Amino acid sequence: MFALLKRIFDKKQPAKERLRFYDIVCPYCFAKFHHGDVVFRAAHHIDDDEDFALQEDELLNHYRGKFGLAPIYDIEAVIDPSRVLDENKLYTDGILMGVSDKYAIVTRNRLCPFCHNDLPVTAGRHPSNILSIVGATSVGKSVYMTSLIHTLQHVTANNFDAACIPLDTEISRRFRSSYEIPLFEHGTLLQSTDKTNRQEPFIFQFIFRNEDKAPLTLVFFDVAGEGMTDPDYLKLHAAHIKNSAAILFLVDPMQIRMIREKLIHQLGEKPGKIVSQGDEPREVVVSLFGDFIAHLENSKTEIPTAVVLTKSDLLHALKHDDGEYVRTNSNIFRHVSHRGCLDLAEYQNINEEIRRFLVKVDTPFVNALEVYFKNTSYFAVSALGSNPVDQQVNGIISPVRVDEPFIWLLYKLGYIEGRTSQ
Repeated sequence: MFALLKRIFDKKQPAKERLRFYDIVCPYCFAKFHHGDVVFRAAHHIDDDEDFALQEDELLNHYRGKFGLAPIYDIEAVIDPSRVLDENKLYTDGILMGVSDKYAIVTRNRLCPFCHNDLPVTAGRHPSNILSIVGATSVGKSVYMTSLIHTLQHVTANNFDAACIPLDTEISRRFRSSYEIPLFEHGTLLQSTDKTNRQEPFIFQFIFRNEDKAPLTLVFFDVAGEGMTDPDYLKLHAAHIKNSAAILFLVDPMQIRMIREKLIHQLGEKPGKIVSQGDEPREVVVSLFGDFIAHLENSKTEIPTAVVLTKSDLLHALKHDDGEYVRTNSNIFRHVSHRGCLDLAEYQNINEEIRRFLVKVDTPFVNALEVYFKNTSYFAVSALGSNPVDQQVNGIISPVRVDEPFIWLLYKLGYIEGRTSQ
C-alpha cells in the first residue's frame, strides 16, 4: 500500500522531446542564434596573407571593453562559413562544427557571431540551459556563488553522478585565486562587488555521466547589487536574465526592515557583519519587471525562479519555541542532502516555511514576486554556516542547504526526478 501511495505522490517532470539541434545562447553576451550562424577562429596565421594574418577582432574587443579588459590587437582571423564551400564544412549530427580553410587547415573553434567569444563544445547539440543569480546590494551574491560552486564541485556533483567544470582554464584560475582560496582557505570574507568593477561572468558546466542528459551551463555574473535597480546598469549586466532557463533570486533578511530592526536589537554588542539598509527585494522585482518582464505575454515570466533567503544563520537570533518568526526546531537550521533526486518532503517543508516567513515580514515583496513570476519556490541557505566577525569566518565553513535551490531547478528543468523520502 505504501509503495502504491509513494508512486502516486512521487513526481517526475515530463520528458522533453530530444531535437536534432537547438538554438544557441551565447554564455557571454547572451545573444540567441541558429547553430548555422556561428563563425570560426582560424587555427593558424599567415603573415603575408592579409585575410589570415594576426589582426584585431573589433567585436571581441568591443565585448572586452564593456568589462574593462585590455584589447587584443593580434589574434587569428575570423572565418565566416558563408564564404566557405559546402564541401569544406564539417558537420556532426547535422550541426556545423568546423570548417576547412583555403589552406586545408581545419578549425573547430566556434565563436558567437555577435561577440566572437568561444562557444562551449556542446552548444547547439543540447539546449542552452543557463542559470543566473540576481539580488540587491549586500545580499551576499559573491559569497553565495563561491560557496555554491565549491559545494557543487565537491559534494553535489558526486550525489548526482555528474561533474561541475569551469568552461576554461582562465575561469578556473580566476575563481580559485579571487574567490575560493580567500574564502575557503583563508576564511576572509569577500568584498561586495563595486558597480564600477565590471567583471566577466564565471561560466561552469554541470555535466552528467549519463550522456542523454544535456549539460547545464551555470553563468554567474558577480554583479553589483545596486546595479539591479539601475536601468543603465541592467542593460549592460542583466541581459542574461532574459535568456536564462532558471533564476536564483537572493534575498538578504537584513534588507527586510522588520527583520533588520529585530536582529540588530537581538544581536546587541556582537552583531557580526550586519549590512546597512540597501534596496529592498521588492525594488529589484520592479526593476526586472521594467527591464524585460513587462514585454512578455501577460507581463509574467515562466522562468523557474528559486527565491533564496541568504544568511539564514542570522535567524538563530530570532528563534523561539512559540515561533513568532522562526521556531527553535525550524527546518532552516537543519542541513539536508539530496542524493540522486529532489526529496519532495524536505523541499515542501522548507518551501512552505520560508514562504510563510516572508509573507509575515514582507508581504509586498511576495505579492510583487508572485504577480510577475509564475513558477517560484522558496528556500533558505547559509553560505558559511555562521555570521562572520570583522570580515573573518571563525572556524570551519559549513554551508547549510546551499545547493538545495539549484537541485530544485534541476528538477524543474527535467534533469532529475522528485521522490518522497521513506
